[in-house]
Amino acid sequence: MAKSVHTNRHKLVASALAAQRRAMGMTQAEVARALGRHQPFIANIESGERRVDLVELLDIADIIKLDVPALVAEIQAVKG
Repeated sequence: MAKSVHTNRHKLVASALAAQRRAMGMTQAEVARALGRHQPFIANIESGERRVDLVELLDIADIIKLDVPALVAEIQAVKG
């Protein structure tokens, strides 16, 4: 398993979060504010510079109404 933060699976997570945030009409700053964080926190996740852990993913998903089981299924279908 690759140790890079830039695996195809990590890229999928980052792009899914960004796409759903935009689909909800939210800015990175709005999502960050709802989490009690600063905007660069979201920017770093969406750009792939920072991995998101499971709890953070669930918190963000609640805010942007992301279907986590569907995302997990997509991730499982991707190799590497």
